[in-house]
Amino acid sequence: MESKYVEAAGLRTHYLHAGSGRPVILVHGGGAGADSHGNWKDTIREFSKQYEVFAIDMVGFGKTDKPDPAGFTYSTQARVKHLIGFIEAMDLRKVSLVGNSMGGSASLGVAMERPELVDRLILMGSAGLSRYDKTGAPQPLTAYKSPDKEAMRKLVKHLTYSYEPSEEMLDYRVRLTSDPATLAAYVATMGWIVDQGGLFYEEADIARVTAPTLIVNGKDDKVNQVWKALKFSELIKPSWVYLIPECGHWAMIEQPADFNAASLHFLGKQL
Repeated sequence: MESKYVEAAGLRTHYLHAGSGRPVILVHGGGAGADSHGNWKDTIREFSKQYEVFAIDMVGFGKTDKPDPAGFTYSTQARVKHLIGFIEAMDLRKVSLVGNSMGGSASLGVAMERPELVDRLILMGSAGLSRYDKTGAPQPLTAYKSPDKEAMRKLVKHLTYSYEPSEEMLDYRVRLTSDPATLAAYVATMGWIVDQGGLFYEEADIARVTAPTLIVNGKDDKVNQVWKALKFSELIKPSWVYLIPECGHWAMIEQPADFNAASLHFLGKQL
């Protein structure tokens, strides 16, 4: 697994790279302290046995650039533009996108805007249908505004079913948010989501997705519930749904063997 950088959509972008074969891009979610390594390290290890895997740090996260929110809007469109820029910068023609939560909404955006770039799509606990008023925003996510281990523990508990995070995981994620630019970008990202009333697309736009899609959801996901997975499948015609019991929002961490097996089967099947 190599740590690399590339200029994508005008942003110095960090990514992890491993393996060879058909290209697969892993796109992490938007929780505080998220990045390519913390969210995907175990997935990269398995996927790279069969595919060329790229795990990107999204704009504002990890080691990728974090523009000052005073002059940059941390919007869905900014993340879609960045992801398209990454695909183009790597000179990839047809990729499989695997997106968790906010990374799922960015992957959906690419599949809608640039369908010729997307071979297959895996949406795991994906955003894209989340609408709420400001009082309905996911509080453990939006309330995280300073580096705090107990607040991080509460956030992880909200994102999982019965998962017990290690002290090492909590320390890693808190350490990432201790960087002032990272924290400012995170607060701006959550603020944009609250102001917009969620991370969502119009259903008619989602229905334009033509890439074969696997929709994975934890049965106990409190952030993006099962009904959203079923709605995605109703809207995206060439789609399959895989539900995982005793699993919340982080299938790749809570139930990695199950998630990896279902995803690799989908990526390898004849369509």
